[in-house]
Amino acid sequence: MLVVMRSHATPAEIARVVETIAGLGLTPHPLPGATRTAIGITGNTGAVDKARFEVLPGVEDAIRVTKPYKLASREMHRDDTTIAMPQGTVGPKSFTVIAGPCSVEGEGMILECAAHLMSRGVKFLRAGAFKPRTSPYAFQGMGLEGLAILKKARAQTGIGIVTEVMDVEHAAAVEEASDIIQIGTRNMQNFSLLKRVGQCRKPVLLKRGMSATLEDWLMAAEYIMAGGNYQVILCERGVRTFSDHSRNTLDLSVIPPAKTLSHLPIFVDPSHGTGKRAYVPAMSLAALAAGADGLLIETHPTPDQAMSDGAQSLDYPALDALLAQIKQLAPFFGRPV
Repeated sequence: MLVVMRSHATPAEIARVVETIAGLGLTPHPLPGATRTAIGITGNTGAVDKARFEVLPGVEDAIRVTKPYKLASREMHRDDTTIAMPQGTVGPKSFTVIAGPCSVEGEGMILECAAHLMSRGVKFLRAGAFKPRTSPYAFQGMGLEGLAILKKARAQTGIGIVTEVMDVEHAAAVEEASDIIQIGTRNMQNFSLLKRVGQCRKPVLLKRGMSATLEDWLMAAEYIMAGGNYQVILCERGVRTFSDHSRNTLDLSVIPPAKTLSHLPIFVDPSHGTGKRAYVPAMSLAALAAGADGLLIETHPTPDQAMSDGAQSLDYPALDALLAQIKQLAPFFGRPV
């Protein structure tokens, strides 16, 4: 249920509604809007009596939310979510590029990459310190040492850090080192991990599971938001299909329905979505045209020598050329980069 307050509702009236919800053994979620505050209710297993709230001072309406994902639903939150960060604003009025190597491979390479990205106006570096790999014999990342390198890159350049958390054990360390916490496709339905990052106060980039429906994906976001962390960014990274011309099938068709059903920003990862660097620029521009709010792109100074995912990584000249195209195209969609 969603309790909508009148535009002139006082803080005391809002607090009374919150207390009433808590008194019923339910969880209130105040959602301030541009003109009024709405308060979401979760935790109920049955219908909640609207009359309990409609009689309270300052309440305009009590609306039943029909979607199973409540907090992620546009029924609950009509306005698009915008996430303000020191490096820039993530949301529908901008277009954010996150770039960097698949893995932290060493201090020199990460510092060089961070400096290059900042010089090109890219304010977020993505790199994995912990790497989930299909083969147990493949490079698994530098772990805590990798997080220390990412923290040094942020301290030296001011770049924002996006890195993946793989388990509850390392959640605190990843939260400290990152500006945006990434949940990878294999962990989209790791509910213990989702609950743990729901306790964090850093934005969470939630990748779509490789076989997940849109509802599965939004329900995963709901786990995070139910814990009190409403700063969730969805990320489409390709799904498994019968096609063999690319690593995955990048599902850009999910963007419009995701925007219709949810208020959360959505990014696209064309690197994992295609698995081939030659296809990344075209799918990046298509993602912008389809309504995405940003991109997650893999780049490496020498992709053919990368310790993971080199085949889908752009070198610096290719990234620079793509950024130039994005900056030319984005204004036509009203999106400053």
